[in-house]
Amino acid sequence: MRKILCAPGSYIQQNDALANLADLYSTMGSAGAYLIVDSFIDRHYHDRIVSSFDETGVDYHLEVFGGECSMNEINRHAAHVAPFDAVIAIGGGKTLDTAKAVAHLTKTAVMVCPTAASSDAPCSRLSVVYKDDGSFDHYLPLPKNPDMVIMDTSVIAKAPVRFLVSGLGDAYATYFEAAACYRSNAITMTGGHATNAAITLARLCHDLLIADGPKAVAAVRKGICTAAVENVIEANTLLSGLGFESSGLAAAHAIHNGLTTLPGTHRYLHGEKVAYGTLAQFVLENRPEKDVREAYTFFRAVGLPTSLSDIGIADASDDDLLKVGELACDKADTMGNMPCEVTPADVAGALRAANEIGSIM
Repeated sequence: MRKILCAPGSYIQQNDALANLADLYSTMGSAGAYLIVDSFIDRHYHDRIVSSFDETGVDYHLEVFGGECSMNEINRHAAHVAPFDAVIAIGGGKTLDTAKAVAHLTKTAVMVCPTAASSDAPCSRLSVVYKDDGSFDHYLPLPKNPDMVIMDTSVIAKAPVRFLVSGLGDAYATYFEAAACYRSNAITMTGGHATNAAITLARLCHDLLIADGPKAVAAVRKGICTAAVENVIEANTLLSGLGFESSGLAAAHAIHNGLTTLPGTHRYLHGEKVAYGTLAQFVLENRPEKDVREAYTFFRAVGLPTSLSDIGIADASDDDLLKVGELACDKADTMGNMPCEVTPADVAGALRAANEIGSIM
């Protein structure tokens, strides 16, 4: 049996890391850096981002992210990367995924700097590509993980608390999808089977979320970086990233992708939809009541969705939910990693059942 664990070249989590980007870049390149920066982050942190480049004389070009990780956006940046030898992404998950894809196409190094602990995208060798309208298009597997992941805790602690909560939803799914893949002996996105280390990291991710999630949310509401916030940043980003990629994805993320077909969900964040997908996965697996009760209790404590109305589709018809199921069960997605056969009708029923369970639990 072939087992694979993959990880980024370096993971650095520290206060005020954005002010040292040029020095960090210089450990992996010398020709200059192409920066892709989220528009909101550029408006609020532009001077901090470019200060170290200006002070050291390291060449750079800053381009504002267009807002969607689509092939059009990826190709737009790829056309302008030369003559730089590294791509640096600063922003949310879609900014980072765009930069990873651009670096792959242009054969350059890549450094990613999440400005919120909102997903497990940063550490992975994967870009999730969407259509220009925001609906899911395809997964883009990459040959390597980012060369460096930089977590500026001072910036992350001041990000809107909704981003941290979204990261909790994405990370909470990690262990349960990993467990499903382990039971089905699935091939992960690394091309091998899960290692014991990956499953252990996924479990640690879950345990840290339960222990520190509500405390971290309370602190970030006030812009404070506490020990609980530090633990959750690591869980949302590093532990979830290693756990999902080297253990596997299953129903929760497939259902997220299916949900993108309904316009009502487009204003909700990735982790919010993954969270509801996890509740639906619990229905599909008929997980024990203690797991179900833990999930609904935790989600309510931190502010994650527990109903269809919480993800913008309270009035979804049976046909709407069947469309979600059809996309979720696409052979190119990860529903096939479940240890049981799942049909589009099963997904539609699970989405409806999760909503009803939430009304009584």
